[in-house]
Amino acid sequence: MAGTAGLQVDPELQRFVEGELLADLDLAPEAFWGALAELQGRFAPRIAELLARRDELQARIDAWHEAHGPGEPEAYRNLLSELGYLLPADEPAPVSVGAVDAEIAEVPGPQLVVPATVPRYALNAANARWGSLYDAFYGTDALPLDHELAKGYDEKRGAQVIAAADELLDELFPLAQGSHADVTGYSGSERGLVAFTGSGETGLADAAQFAGFRAPDGEGRAAVLLRRNGLHVELTIDPTHRVGRQHHADVADVVLESAVTTIVDLEDSVATVDGEDKALAYRTWLGLMTGELVSEFEKGGETVTRRVHPDREYTGADGSPLTLPGRSLMLVRNVGHHMTTNAVRTAEGEEIAEGVLDALVTATAAQYDLQGRGRYSNSRSGSMYIVKPKQHGPDEVALTVELFTAVEEALGLPARTLKIGIMDEEKRTSVNLASAIAAAADRVIFVNTGFLDRTGDEIHTCFAAGPVIRKGDMKSSTWLNAYEDRNVDVALASGFAHRAQIGKGMWAKPAAMADMLEQKGAQPEQGANCAWVPSPTAATLHALHYLRTDVHAVQADLASRAVTDREKLLVLPILTEQLTDEQKTHELETNAQSILGYVVRWVGLGIGCSTVPDLEGVGLMEDRATLRISSQLIANWLHHDVVDEKTVRDTFARMAALVDEQNANEPGYPPMAKDLEGSESFQAALELVFTGRSEPNGYTERVLTSWRQKAKRRS
Repeated sequence: MAGTAGLQVDPELQRFVEGELLADLDLAPEAFWGALAELQGRFAPRIAELLARRDELQARIDAWHEAHGPGEPEAYRNLLSELGYLLPADEPAPVSVGAVDAEIAEVPGPQLVVPATVPRYALNAANARWGSLYDAFYGTDALPLDHELAKGYDEKRGAQVIAAADELLDELFPLAQGSHADVTGYSGSERGLVAFTGSGETGLADAAQFAGFRAPDGEGRAAVLLRRNGLHVELTIDPTHRVGRQHHADVADVVLESAVTTIVDLEDSVATVDGEDKALAYRTWLGLMTGELVSEFEKGGETVTRRVHPDREYTGADGSPLTLPGRSLMLVRNVGHHMTTNAVRTAEGEEIAEGVLDALVTATAAQYDLQGRGRYSNSRSGSMYIVKPKQHGPDEVALTVELFTAVEEALGLPARTLKIGIMDEEKRTSVNLASAIAAAADRVIFVNTGFLDRTGDEIHTCFAAGPVIRKGDMKSSTWLNAYEDRNVDVALASGFAHRAQIGKGMWAKPAAMADMLEQKGAQPEQGANCAWVPSPTAATLHALHYLRTDVHAVQADLASRAVTDREKLLVLPILTEQLTDEQKTHELETNAQSILGYVVRWVGLGIGCSTVPDLEGVGLMEDRATLRISSQLIANWLHHDVVDEKTVRDTFARMAALVDEQNANEPGYPPMAKDLEGSESFQAALELVFTGRSEPNGYTERVLTSWRQKAKRRS
């Protein structure tokens, strides 16, 4: 194709790159495609070598387990050491990363992950930097509801919300005297916060918690800004608002700084199988970098237009102007090294490395922010943040660093502009985490645990050792608890405090906010300065945990404890008890239903992340990580004769009918049960299980992509 350096580029992708991505940059299309061709030629062979090394290690481990079963712990450790899987020394060394934005280095808080293929959701996530506590309380089960809500605004529910907010303000921002429930008016000025009560005036018990104010306008609308643990809280004063009229001090809302960071995802939560899909995903990231992303959609019979929020303006506590970001700091997750894409092919017709394409396109889009050409600023430190998943050990992290260096050189970016977030989700990375971090010491801004992908890799790595324990039992297994603790320990020992994020995984139940409030507070208490949430509302509620917990103080305390022994990571989750037929059936049905519920949306509708009802109808947030663990578990049980092929097929057929029923009202939903043989989704689900033993690392992308491409061609 002319002008593409001999590369065969999908027309949709080419139009996006040349007509949109490069439109206002000093980079000619010929130079862009030339850079891509050079990067592909340089890195594709290196990636192939590393992938071959993965396969070699797995084959050797499988052969050992076939001869020894789980084996003795010392013998297993010796095997991994002899193979070079387990590095002899894995001692933390200090990181040297610089130019990191405060949202990553200094401000603990919730983190959203949003699919790049849905602009509406991406804008929601970007704008979730600030969230209404009143709305989060009013519309979820965070507060118990003892009556049916009236249409419009329910004043009884409103009174309940106001009372709960008063209690939180008393806890987090206590007054010098009295309760926030007694306040009849708030005023903010250079004098600080003044709260008026029937007993007179009072202020904050800790005057330093006052951060600023917005002076009243002609109708009395104003704001008081508070700060705790680096997060801001705004009391929005508006006596004309329906809630403000009801409130004892005219407070129309309590607005929390919520999703401090957001990962715009090109990986596990999207279904991108061709140039058209990739262009859609890249367009969202570009629009966020330029600030020009717009989404129009129908809601409540009206057309809603959503845009990126502007910054928030206040007068600071010292009387000087204060501007706070109106948007999350945005990171982008590229795909792993193992992925290729047909969106671009070499002159010989081979698919190129998708991670190479992702790195070049997303870094090019980030130049609108880095060069100050966007409407708003994302990074104020001049950095761009790329989360890199599915890396196996320090050698693969080192290759990512080389790739980022090459992209910087191709685009003329300063060295170390591109920072890396390391997903600690593969066993070879977990057991060599300090070395993996050291391989990116001057770029790493993030390590994050992911229970599901990590469990999927654990199952695949010990696949031949024996049948694994049930999915629910993994959460209490020795290796998993050590994995969660060691991720924090190694990161702190490597100097992450006040430099980088230590992250923890997703709350999977979007509707269960009361449970989330009760349970997810454990993550900041364990030293995590960010954790994933499934929605902006969840981010607002999860922010309460960071307002309560001083994560930096927790990290300072944890820094003195010994690093968790990595020997615990080598305890295999092999089944030792005899399961009943009922237990086997339940586990098989649970995982089959989960697989089908996710795959039918991925293959049939092109939805990469969604809330999928489980067997009991409870909605669970699902992406490819959940699919990996479920498909690997059934494949493992098949291999070890815990279940047989006929039982698996019969179970999938029954669950297909159930999933069809659960999705009966989904627009465009392609039912499976009426034609199992002709259903791409059903056949994809079966293939994931029956080829699970041979799929490299148990990944699901090959199967999903091939069947989605068939479904798109048919439609």
